[in-house]
Amino acid sequence: MSEAVTKPAMVIPQLIVGLGNPDPKYDQTRHNIGFAAVDALSRYWHIPITENRKFQGEYGEGIAPGGGKIRLLKPLTYMNRSGQSIQAVTSWYKLPPESVLVIYDDMDLPLGKTRLRLSGSAGGHNGMKSAIAHLSTQNFPRLRIGIGKPIGAANSDNSEAVSHVLGRFTVTETQLMSSVIQFMVECIELSLKQGVEKAMNLCNSRTIENSES
Repeated sequence: MSEAVTKPAMVIPQLIVGLGNPDPKYDQTRHNIGFAAVDALSRYWHIPITENRKFQGEYGEGIAPGGGKIRLLKPLTYMNRSGQSIQAVTSWYKLPPESVLVIYDDMDLPLGKTRLRLSGSAGGHNGMKSAIAHLSTQNFPRLRIGIGKPIGAANSDNSEAVSHVLGRFTVTETQLMSSVIQFMVECIELSLKQGVEKAMNLCNSRTIENSES
């Protein structure tokens, strides 16, 4: 007699975190695309976010498109201490790590690409290193938004990489990223209604391009 196969539980985000740096000089930079993503979700879902000192970030909560409660967070701790803010929220509301969806920039993904995963390493991203350290696990979903590599820069040239990550998008790139953010909202709404694993099929299969290209 064969044993019944237990179907893994559907992963539905309860807290969506966008990574970035709070100083005005970082506003609209590539490294702050996580902040831009949460700002967009706040607008689309009509969930205001305001500074919450207890959570060391900008925080808001409301009803998600799927009908459940959703929380939005932008840590104001600076990137390499993002986990402190995330842990403050998860500890207060007793949220399991797998209910936390973290959105952040990825230089290894080209512009127009997004990657949704259920778990994984930090991949050299300081914000994710902090999140993993404070949640004490790599097993939580994350959505990476491609920002591309600097044109003609060698992989070993760290100064080029830093200036690229902390630089702002060009006018053409800004138009493209607007479409990427809209697509990101679509992916997250699907994850809230049908689970992260289902949303991965949509999020990971499409490349967003400028309409005029």
